[in-house]
Amino acid sequence: MILTSGTAIKNLLEKYTTKPFKGFGQNFLVNKGVLEKIIQAANLSSADIILEIGPGVGTLTQELAKKAGKVYAIEKDKKMVEILKETLKDFKNVEIIQGDMLKFPISFNCKAITTSKASGSYFQFPIKKVVANLPYNIASAVIKKLLESEKPPEEMILMVQKEVAQRICAKPPDMNLLAVSVQFYSKPEILFYVSKNAFWPKPKVDGAVIRLKVENRKWKADKDLFFKIVKAGFSHPRKQILNNLSKMLKSDKEKVEKWLSENNIHPTKRAETLSMENWLKLTKNYTI
Repeated sequence: MILTSGTAIKNLLEKYTTKPFKGFGQNFLVNKGVLEKIIQAANLSSADIILEIGPGVGTLTQELAKKAGKVYAIEKDKKMVEILKETLKDFKNVEIIQGDMLKFPISFNCKAITTSKASGSYFQFPIKKVVANLPYNIASAVIKKLLESEKPPEEMILMVQKEVAQRICAKPPDMNLLAVSVQFYSKPEILFYVSKNAFWPKPKVDGAVIRLKVENRKWKADKDLFFKIVKAGFSHPRKQILNNLSKMLKSDKEKVEKWLSENNIHPTKRAETLSMENWLKLTKNYTI
């Protein structure tokens, strides 16, 4: 079954008496060229065990299964799970899991594989790579969950909204809280952009495929303190860093100004102009 055809997918959905659900961000990739570029970027081998999130009708899943040793596909929509059982019936190396990625704990790179909710409602995967066309409406939340997991995957190839990709990969003077959060755990890069015309039904915005190389908690910093400081700094992005930190950390302005100056940060700067190194320095030399 050709799944890079809007007509074929529409007929398939009609067969199962369903249709694309906006609430689940269901926009199906129907561009074969884009699909091939994703697979090429993933650089798969038979040794790879892949996690895919939101497989939909299985367009990407089929191609992953042709290259990888094993594919775990997590799908929230019960109707889509029924469809996947048909479209993936010839692939013995695919396991379909019906569930909400955001609602159960996941641990990666484990020896055991648990795919039932019998023991503590969690799944364990010996996975080092995630490849997914993420539903745009939950992409940031999924990335956060993956990066903050106990042993995150080493690499992720993800389709996200173009604007989200640009925010994730931002550099000073255009930093933002999402960029700092993602870059604390990984090295992100935009691989290529994807037109909204590559999907059926067509979303309102273009997409982008990004790679996140997880750097195994490379920063030697107190994570909780780091994010406490960063969130305080970005609490009012258009205001000066001195005012934000003083207010949110409940500290005297003179103390905060001294702390900033000692770390070579001018107190009138805005959070968006600070680099990862600046935030790490402030965490390491926290004195207020």
